[in-house]
Amino acid sequence: MKLKPIFRKIGYTIALVFIVLVAVLILSDVLISGYAKEKTFNDVASIPKNKVGVVLGTSKYLKGGTINLYYQYRIDAVAKLFNSGKIDFVLISGDNRYRSYNEPQTFKNDLVKKGVPENKIFLDYAGFRTLDSMVRAKEIFGQESITVISQQFHNERAVYIAEKRGLRAIGFNAKDVKLRSGIKVKVREYFARVKVFSDLIFSKQPHFLGEQIEIN
Repeated sequence: MKLKPIFRKIGYTIALVFIVLVAVLILSDVLISGYAKEKTFNDVASIPKNKVGVVLGTSKYLKGGTINLYYQYRIDAVAKLFNSGKIDFVLISGDNRYRSYNEPQTFKNDLVKKGVPENKIFLDYAGFRTLDSMVRAKEIFGQESITVISQQFHNERAVYIAEKRGLRAIGFNAKDVKLRSGIKVKVREYFARVKVFSDLIFSKQPHFLGEQIEIN
C-alpha cells in the first residue's frame, strides 16, 4: 500500500518532465521561426542580392539508393538563384570527415552540370553542423552578409545562428519534401532548434577553423 504514493510521485515527475520538454521544444521553434520570418524568401524576384550564397550540405542518396530530394531541391535552388544574378559565388558547406564521403565535391559536380561555372564555386569541407557552416562563412571565408540555401525550416535555424554569431543572413527556400518523406527530418529539427540555444549559452565553436580563404 505504501508503494502507491511513490508510484504516484514518479508519475507526476515524469509528466512534469514531459510537459517541460514539450514547452522547450515549442518555445525554441517559435523563437527561431519568428526571428527569421522576414528573412527567408520563396521566390527569386523578391530576394535581395548577396555576393555569396551558402548551400548547406546533405547526402545525395538515401539508404535505399534513391535520390535524396532535399539534395536535389537544393541543387535546383542554387542554380535558379545563380542564373538569376542574385548571387555571384556559391560556397558549398558540408561534411567531408571521411575520404569516401564528400558532400561539397558531390554538390559541386552537380552544380557544374547545371551550368554554374566551376570558378564561381568554393568548397567548405568542414561544415559538419549548421553552426560550423555559419561561423566558418564569416571567420574563414570572410563574409559579412550571405544568402543561405536550404529548405525553409533549415534556413530559419541557419539565419538565427548566423545573426547571433555576427553574420548577416537571409535564406532562399528550396522546395520542401512532402511530410511522409520528411517526417523524421522535421522531428529532428525540433531538437536541433533546442540545441541552438544550448550552443549559444555555452559559446560552442566549430570543430575546425584554419586559414582564411578569399572568395573572388
